Amino acid sequence: MTMPPAIEVEHLSHAFGERSVLTGVTFQVPAGQFCIIIGPNGSGKTTLLKLVMRLLALQQGAIRVMQRAISDYSARQMARRVAYVPQNIQQVFGFTVWEVVLMGRAPHLGMLGLEGAADLEIARGAMVVAGVEHLAQRRLDQLSGGEQQRVFIARAICQQPQLIVLDEPTAALDLAHQVRVMDLMEHLKVEKGITVVMVSHDLNLAAMYADQLVLLDKGRIAGMGAPQAVLDFGLLEQVYGCTLLVDKSPLGDYPRIHLVPGRYLGKAEDRNI
Repeated sequence: MTMPPAIEVEHLSHAFGERSVLTGVTFQVPAGQFCIIIGPNGSGKTTLLKLVMRLLALQQGAIRVMQRAISDYSARQMARRVAYVPQNIQQVFGFTVWEVVLMGRAPHLGMLGLEGAADLEIARGAMVVAGVEHLAQRRLDQLSGGEQQRVFIARAICQQPQLIVLDEPTAALDLAHQVRVMDLMEHLKVEKGITVVMVSHDLNLAAMYADQLVLLDKGRIAGMGAPQAVLDFGLLEQVYGCTLLVDKSPLGDYPRIHLVPGRYLGKAEDRNI
């Protein structure tokens, strides 16, 4: 049974002044899938997420979330359905981890903005799922970058969204925490039915976890589909401009990508360096 789309993007184009960033981008993310957006620096990945989250004004094209135009949502309605974890997280100085996570309940509170017992329980559960419950009374500015990242993921879970959007959530994390975050997103997809849309530069993590990849190049979609279809060495070399080796991972039926260092390509003078 085909799930209805959680996100629909149609003929999306965007420019900053005279510089075009996105051109004619069209794709869908079915509800309950894990979609990872990949591509080189400057390909438009973060701009795309900001347009979905209404952090940038829509210039051309259409975006629908849960079969409804994003312009039809109030800010409160949007926050009840979609949680966003940006790449550069704004520091919330003076607040404890518990207070930051509890902020995720704000879209669901009444006029007085007071949390009830159910809200407190949801926040505790979000901290347990994200693995930050032991940090509850620590101030956010006392934590490492990786710990802070997991706190903001806990806040996003606390919103109880249908869709979580993340911009490079593993970029500042060590290997163990990268896998922990990706496993957490997989858990939310499988156990909670949450749709996950993420930007990542790590092609191997994308290959292991994504149901669907969207490959952007210079603001256009260069490839879209399952990892086995998109992570083709010829396409990747063309988009990324470097030599790669793609083989099958020993861990499963998905590709594994290796960078090929320049020292294996002959003498420097032969490469016009």
